[in-house]
Amino acid sequence: MLSLRQLFLLNNAQTSFTPRMLHIERAEGVYLYGPDNKAYIDFVSGFAVSNVGHRHPKVVQAIKDQVDRYMHLAVYGEYIQSPQVLYATKITSVLPESINSVYFVNSGAEATEGALKLAKRYTGRSKIISCNSAYHGSTHGALSVMGNEYYKEAYRPLLPDVHFINFNEEADLHTIDEQTACVIMETIQGEAGVRVADTSYMQALRKRCTETGTLLIFDEIQTGFGRTGKLFAFEHYDIAPDILLLAKGIGGGMPIGAFCANRDIMSVLADNPILGHITTFGGHPVCCAAGLATLNAILEENMMAGVDEKEALLRKELQHPAIKEIRGKGLMLCIQLDSFKQVEEVSKLCIANGVIVDWFLHCDTAIRIAPPLITTDEEIIKACEVIKNALTEYNNKAK
Repeated sequence: MLSLRQLFLLNNAQTSFTPRMLHIERAEGVYLYGPDNKAYIDFVSGFAVSNVGHRHPKVVQAIKDQVDRYMHLAVYGEYIQSPQVLYATKITSVLPESINSVYFVNSGAEATEGALKLAKRYTGRSKIISCNSAYHGSTHGALSVMGNEYYKEAYRPLLPDVHFINFNEEADLHTIDEQTACVIMETIQGEAGVRVADTSYMQALRKRCTETGTLLIFDEIQTGFGRTGKLFAFEHYDIAPDILLLAKGIGGGMPIGAFCANRDIMSVLADNPILGHITTFGGHPVCCAAGLATLNAILEENMMAGVDEKEALLRKELQHPAIKEIRGKGLMLCIQLDSFKQVEEVSKLCIANGVIVDWFLHCDTAIRIAPPLITTDEEIIKACEVIKNALTEYNNKAK
């Protein structure tokens, strides 16, 4: 009889020839557990998904309660389904008044796709501006606005009239003009290795978009829901987007995404043509119930209160000669090393010793650090010790 490992390699489509092959049987809080009950601290939160930890009890209960009522009923937007309505209402209540309409989809990439369509339809323009080293998903439109040619070349031709500027370089903002439908930008560049923009740059970006009638799309798929110490990272810059992209952390572990805008902007998807954007499973009631429980847990349990202190603790504990730089904000950090080989081997050593870390698509010389918001100081200190020991072990072997 074939093992689960063998079946995985035979029957599951592979995203690389070197998958981690980490077999997980269960998860709880900040920990994943293997078949032998070995515990792993999830120091990447399932890639910025499990902000409230794995299987948060309020999220699990909300899922169970909703399953007992109903699951899928119809395509999004046709029936009044209380989980969708209540979650959209809750999301808009914590956003600026100008963002008062939520379109639920299934993932961050789908949120990107919907937002690009919305911007082009609303403005009547075709020009799209993104950033070098940006990541907004891997579907066709999202790939078109990815700022890394390595991942795009094999799939061309992509969307036309897409242009790229350098993140955090104010001189490039002149590229935004009266022919630009939208600028799509991460509030903090994630896959580029956690690059944080200057406040002056973000405010100049907002001003330039307003002057030219360009819609500003902020991608908060990784940064949203408390990860940077505020509910949304754009709050650090004292500005607001025209369209906001959400996913990952908004479902508490369930698959859900959303693009949000003013209802006047969003309304163009309902006419000429009618049903201008359609999703069968967007706003799935079980996912929305989980999402509502997630947002309520973040707010009611005051999970963001200690994020700044935890960032400071991480920076304090992650002192090692091999670490060139620590970048980021809150619990979205990056440890800069020298090479991909070093990152790869150190990551393997960390996992072998019970701490899951990873790297970035566009910055493979750095290690990703993004623990759940509920991670304790003791768990942070323990994980940092494992990381430092792995760096030392690698350095000793490399000599």
